[in-house]
Amino acid sequence: MKKLISIAAIVMCLLTLLGGLTVFGAAYKTYTYSIYGIPVDSPDAYTPDRQANSDTMGLKASSIPYIEDPTDMVVDDELNVYIVERKQNRIIKLDRNYRFLQEFGTSFINDQGVPDGLSSPTGMFVASDAIYVADTDNARIVVFNRDGTFKRIVLEPQSQLMGSDAIYKPVAVAVDSDGNIYVVSSTTYMGIIVMNSKGTFKGFLGAQKSKVDLVAIFWRQFQTPEQIARSNKIIPTEYNNITIDSEGFVFVTTSSISKESQQESIKNNTADYSPVKKLNASGNDVMMRSGFFGPGGEVYIQEKETDDSSIVGASSIVDVAIGPENTWSIIDEKRSKIYTYDQYGRLLFIFGDMGQMLGNTVKLKAICYQGTKILVLDSSALNITVYEQTQYGEILIKALKNNNDRNYDMAVDDWKSILQRNGNFDTAYVGIGKAYYRDGRWEDAMEQFKFAYDTIDYSEAFHMYRKEWVSKHVWVVPVVVVAFLFLLTRLFKWAGKVNKQATLMGGKKRTFKQEVLYAFHLFSHPFDGFWDLKHEKRGSVRGAIFWLALAVLTFTYQSVGQSYLFNPTGATSSVFIQAISILMPVFLWVTSNWCLTTLFDGEGSYKDIFIASCYSLAPIPLLVIPSVLLTHVFTLNEVGIVSLLVSLAWVWVGILVFSGMMITHGYSLFKNLLTCIATIVGAAFIMFVALLFTGLIQKIVGFISSIVTELSYRS
Repeated sequence: MKKLISIAAIVMCLLTLLGGLTVFGAAYKTYTYSIYGIPVDSPDAYTPDRQANSDTMGLKASSIPYIEDPTDMVVDDELNVYIVERKQNRIIKLDRNYRFLQEFGTSFINDQGVPDGLSSPTGMFVASDAIYVADTDNARIVVFNRDGTFKRIVLEPQSQLMGSDAIYKPVAVAVDSDGNIYVVSSTTYMGIIVMNSKGTFKGFLGAQKSKVDLVAIFWRQFQTPEQIARSNKIIPTEYNNITIDSEGFVFVTTSSISKESQQESIKNNTADYSPVKKLNASGNDVMMRSGFFGPGGEVYIQEKETDDSSIVGASSIVDVAIGPENTWSIIDEKRSKIYTYDQYGRLLFIFGDMGQMLGNTVKLKAICYQGTKILVLDSSALNITVYEQTQYGEILIKALKNNNDRNYDMAVDDWKSILQRNGNFDTAYVGIGKAYYRDGRWEDAMEQFKFAYDTIDYSEAFHMYRKEWVSKHVWVVPVVVVAFLFLLTRLFKWAGKVNKQATLMGGKKRTFKQEVLYAFHLFSHPFDGFWDLKHEKRGSVRGAIFWLALAVLTFTYQSVGQSYLFNPTGATSSVFIQAISILMPVFLWVTSNWCLTTLFDGEGSYKDIFIASCYSLAPIPLLVIPSVLLTHVFTLNEVGIVSLLVSLAWVWVGILVFSGMMITHGYSLFKNLLTCIATIVGAAFIMFVALLFTGLIQKIVGFISSIVTELSYRS
C-alpha cells in the first residue's frame, strides 16, 4: 500500500509539472496571416525573459515611490530605459538591467529661476543631446539634459493656423537629427505639429483623412451653429503616438479611426485610413505595403460579443517602435499583441496575449527595442515585460541584414534555414526569389514568387524570362500573329460565304450551321441583320441557345484558364455558377422587356426578344477567349490590354442589344432608350418580388412545419 501511495504521489507531481509546462507553452502563440486571412502558426521569434516591476527595479530600496501610472517608455543609445510616470509627475531612469538609476522632473528650477515641475507628463523622446518630455497638463515640452537636469522649455507654438480656440495638449514628441520637434496633441486634428529647434511653429504634418458622412452633411443644413460645433463626423481623427527612424521618417499611430475604415484599409492594403503611417518631410505616407494585408493589426475581427467573451472590434494601435534592420513593431492595446513588419510592410510575426503568466500582459501602453530585445510597458500590471530573441528570430534578422547589405547569396542560405523551420513564411520565398532574380534565374525566381503569391515580383521575373525567350525564338512571334490574323480572316470569309448562301435559299428552312453563323452578319450590319433575324427567320431559338451556352462556357474558361498573374489564388467557378450568372440576367432582361413593350406597342414577341438578346452575346467568345490566352504572355504592366478586350466585348454586346431591341419592336431611338432604361428598372423589380415571394414561401413552409411538429408531439 505504501508503494502504491508513493507511486501515485510521484505521478501526481509529474502531471502537475507537465501541466505547468503545457500552460507555460500556451502563454501565447506566434503566427502570421495567409493570403486568405487565415492565421498560420509560426515559430516563436521572441520568448519572454523576465518582468521588471517596482520591486525588481529597486525603487523600495532607493526610497522611491512605486510606479502607479506609467504612460510611456523609451530606450536611449546606451540601452538605458526611461519610464514616464504621469500620476507622480516624474521620469524614472533604469539601467540596461532594469535597475533604478534616478528620477527627475518632479521639481526643477526653470529658465526664469522659478521652482517648477511636470504636470501629468504623457510621452517623451531621448535625442543624442537631450531628453524631451510632453508635459501635457502644462501644455509645453520640457527639455532636460541627458543627466536629468533642466535645460529649457518649449512653449505652445503660436500661429494663426492653430486657431484662436485651439487647445494644446501634447501627449507624444519626437525629434529628428536637425533638431526639429514633432508633437502629437490629443486635441489637434490638423496633423502633427512641427516646430524648429527653437520652438517656432513650422506647420502641420500628415493630417488624417476622414470619410464624409453624407447624412451628417444633410442634417447640417438644419442645425444651429452650436450643434454644428459639437458635430465631429467629418473632422479628421487625431494621432496618439509618434517615433522617428534614423532616416528622418516619422512613424505615427492612431486608435480613433472607425472600425469600418480601419478594416477597409487593412484588407485593401491602402494608406488613407491606416492606423499606422510612415510620413516623409512633406507629410505624405511613404510606407510600403507589399504584404497580403496592410499593416494595422488584426485582419479579420469578431464583430459581436459571444458567450466566450472573445475580443471584438478592430485593433487599438497605441504605439510604434523601430527595430533592427528597418523592422518596426506596433502594439494592440485591446488584444495585448505585438505585430512586427519589415521595411516593405510585410508581416514578419505576431505574438502576445492577455493574461497573468510570464509573457502575457493586461494593458499594453508602450513598446521599444533595447538592442535585439523587445520591451513592452503594461500600464495595468505596472511592469515591463522583456522578450528575448530566439534562434529563429536571429536568423530572420540576419537574413534581412544580408539582404540590406546586398549579400544575397548569404541571404538565400538564411532564408532557406528559415523555411526549414517555417514553411509558411512568405517573406523567405520572396527573399530567395529576389536572389535568383539577380542571378538571372528567371524561372526559379518565378517559382519562389509564386509560392509567396508575390505577383509584382513574379511579373518582373516573367518579363525578363519572356524577353530572353523571345530573343532566342524571335521568329515565333510574327508567325503566331500572322497565323492568328489569317485564321480570323478565313473565319469571317467562311461565315460570310455561308450567310450569302443562306440568303439565296428564299423561304426554305435553314440549317443549324447557317443559323449560328448568322451572328457574324450582325457584327457589321446590326440594323439590317436584326430585321432579317426577325422577319426573314435567319435565326432560331436553337441558334440563340447555342450563343447563350457558348457565352457560359467562355466565362467558365475565363475563370479556370487565366494565368497565375491574373488569378494568383487559383480561384475558379463551376459551369453551374457561370450559367446562373449569365442565364438569370438574360431571362430577367427578356421578361422585363416583354412586359413593358407589350404595354407600349412593341412589335416583338417573347421569342423574338430572346433570340435577339442571345445573338447579341456573340462578341463575348470572340474577344474574351483571346484575352484569356493573352494572360499567358502578358505581364501586369499590360493588364490594360486584357481589360480593354473584355470591356470592348461588353460594349459591343450593349450596342447589339440596344440595336436589336429597337429593330425588333420598331421603336424610335429615343423611345428605345427609355424602354431599355425602364427594362433595367423592371428587372430589378422582378428580382425584388421574386425574393419577397421566396421569403414568404419559406415562412409558410416553416409555419406548416411547426404545426405538423406540434401535432406530432400532441398525438
